[in-house]
Amino acid sequence: MSAAGKSGAYGAMLEEDPDQTYENVLAEIQSFELPIEATLRSVYDDQPNAHKKFMEKLDACIRNHDKEIEKMCNFHHQGFVDAITELLKVRADAEKLKVIVQTEDIIRCRIQQRNITTVVEKLQLCLPVLEMYSKLKEQMSAKRYYSALKTMEQLENVYFPRVSQYRFCQLMVENLPKLREDIKEISMSDLKDFLESIRKHSDKIGETAMKQAQQQKTFSVTLQIKQNNVKFGKNMYINDRIPEESSEIVLKHTFEEEEENEEEVLTVQDLVDFSPVYRCLHIYSVLGDEEAFENYYRKQRKKQARLVLQPQSNMHETVDGYRRYFTQIVGFFVVEDHILHVTQGLVTRAYTDELWNMALSKIIAVLRAHSSYCTDPDLVLELKNLIVIFADTLQGYGFPVNRLFDLLFEIRDQYNETLLKKWAGVFRDIFEEDNYSPIPIVNEEEYKIVISKFPFQDPDLEKQSFPKKFPMSQSVPHIYIQVKEFIYASLKFSESLHRSSTEIDDMLRKSTNLLLTRTLCSCLLNLIRKPHIGLTELVQIIINTTHLEQACKYLEDFITNITNISQETVHTTRLYGLSTFKDARHAAEGEIYTKLNQKIDEFVQLADYDWTMSEPDGRASGYLMDLINFLRSIFQVFTHLPGKVAQTACMSACQHLSTSLMQMLLDSELKQISMGAVQQFNLDVIQCELFASSEPVPGFQGDTLQLAFIDLRQLLDLFMVWDWSTYLADYGQPASKYLRVNPNTALTLLEKMKDTSKKNNIFAQFRKNDRDKQKLIETVVKQLRSLVNGMSQHT
Repeated sequence: MSAAGKSGAYGAMLEEDPDQTYENVLAEIQSFELPIEATLRSVYDDQPNAHKKFMEKLDACIRNHDKEIEKMCNFHHQGFVDAITELLKVRADAEKLKVIVQTEDIIRCRIQQRNITTVVEKLQLCLPVLEMYSKLKEQMSAKRYYSALKTMEQLENVYFPRVSQYRFCQLMVENLPKLREDIKEISMSDLKDFLESIRKHSDKIGETAMKQAQQQKTFSVTLQIKQNNVKFGKNMYINDRIPEESSEIVLKHTFEEEEENEEEVLTVQDLVDFSPVYRCLHIYSVLGDEEAFENYYRKQRKKQARLVLQPQSNMHETVDGYRRYFTQIVGFFVVEDHILHVTQGLVTRAYTDELWNMALSKIIAVLRAHSSYCTDPDLVLELKNLIVIFADTLQGYGFPVNRLFDLLFEIRDQYNETLLKKWAGVFRDIFEEDNYSPIPIVNEEEYKIVISKFPFQDPDLEKQSFPKKFPMSQSVPHIYIQVKEFIYASLKFSESLHRSSTEIDDMLRKSTNLLLTRTLCSCLLNLIRKPHIGLTELVQIIINTTHLEQACKYLEDFITNITNISQETVHTTRLYGLSTFKDARHAAEGEIYTKLNQKIDEFVQLADYDWTMSEPDGRASGYLMDLINFLRSIFQVFTHLPGKVAQTACMSACQHLSTSLMQMLLDSELKQISMGAVQQFNLDVIQCELFASSEPVPGFQGDTLQLAFIDLRQLLDLFMVWDWSTYLADYGQPASKYLRVNPNTALTLLEKMKDTSKKNNIFAQFRKNDRDKQKLIETVVKQLRSLVNGMSQHT
């Protein structure tokens, strides 16, 4: 019941039976039920005088209890006295017993204390071991293997000897070799993963390294140019009194722009995590097996080097194939260089040099083989640029690259060969598109356009009024421009080769000489020999080569302006334009002579003589007149040729015509010739002599050209006049009238005119009228045969 409930209950009871209520309250107080505050409050709060009555009841209760206590004490007093007496009697014995008990307790406590001390000491020895072993387990779990090995060393050298007598120590000792092997295997696995990783990322590492080398080189060149520009700008403002601070501001602004544009520089550490190899090296060092680790690492890297150095079979087809090849090699050696500088003994300079020399020999062999397949000069040029960047990159890491630059000279020859092949096609196209006619110009603008393309100088042409013509055809300025383009293309390969201007000048001149002497000359010779090239085209080709030869000095000046090497230098190579175009001209001249003779043969084949005619027609043959008219028109075209060429062509044509006519008379298939046919033939020869005497080509002295027909003239005169006595009498004399008539020729023609048949016997009248003359002919024949036989014996 709650305090409020009790208070209310006591209040109600107090009203009904106060005495009983006080008895209940006292009973509660004696029962030690707590708390009693509510009980007492109920007594004092309900009625004003209730506490007095309660106090009376309480005093009465106390007196009753005192009486009961007194009765109890009286009852037990004797027993208490007896007990005290007994205690006094055993006091002495108790003291003795107490001393004995205390001594035994002390001994027992001492023993316990000693045992505890011993246990504590042993535990103090074991606890560090257990702590270190626990630390070892944590390190193994955290993959801190190097620290774990160091902890093992401490356990073996410091802690285990202290507790070696305990079984748990023996278990730990037996477990350490297994842990070491586990660490070794894990480290080796990490190393294999590392090697696989750098093999996969070698191309990325190499690409970054080559890009940085190229950017550094470009930055150096750009910075130098900018500094030169700044200096130039400062000098510009000196006269305007611009303060010097302005140049400093410009320079500062220049560098600030460069810094803004500069990309973040990545290092090999940014691309590859080298911690596995560091850990493995430290771990194997602690394990005392460093040599085995070094041998394994070098062996595996050599295998990777062989894989990296093995090119793809189609590498030569694209520049990307070469780029991948170079980036992988650069990545490989950048890693090796990094390992060399951040570790001790894993790789050495001697090892990397040996590896590089092996790789360099393989690289050179690969590039030499694959570059030989390249037929595109642009691809060869890109290959050269890649080799230069490749060499510059590795040279920056301390690897010797001189052999690569020597290889570039071989590739330069290959590049020149591809250029020569390309320009051979260019020249062929130019020759195919040319119309082989002088370039017509109708105004000043067209004149300047041609002059801007080709260095032509002719005061007489300049004075002429428009329209007018350049003597050369359109192919000449085109060829001149293409030769300059070739020089530019050849110069591109010489860039970044670390060669002097003199060497570059020499290379340009030699490659240009090859273009002129081999490619252009070959194209010209092939052009000259083409069947569709006629005499007019050949004449124009000779004129073109003359102007191209004169332009060679301008090409030399062009090279000099590029290299700044004077042509007067002792070792300067001269351009062989003179010999090149001289050979082409000679070939063209020879082809002119050949084609002219062929044309003469075509006309001669049209001859249709009636060798049995009794009387001549009284006029020259039609084919011969056509031939002479053709020769006159051709020799008019020859007026643009050098004088000796035209004269030689004319003399050659006349000589060939004379020889052809002579062969026609002496043809073995021609059995009979009448005197009328001889007279008709004589009319044709007269026309030839008239043509020769008309000076179709100026420059001949006297009757020089007519001498080409002297053999025919003397032979025909001999038969026309029938002057055998003079011929036979003066034969062999220097002043003989018929000195150019060969006895064998005379005999052959005479036999064709003999009486061999009655049907066509030109000597029939002689037999009827004068048999003596027939005998004379027989006599002449005999004498001529004797002369022929005599010549044969002397021969």
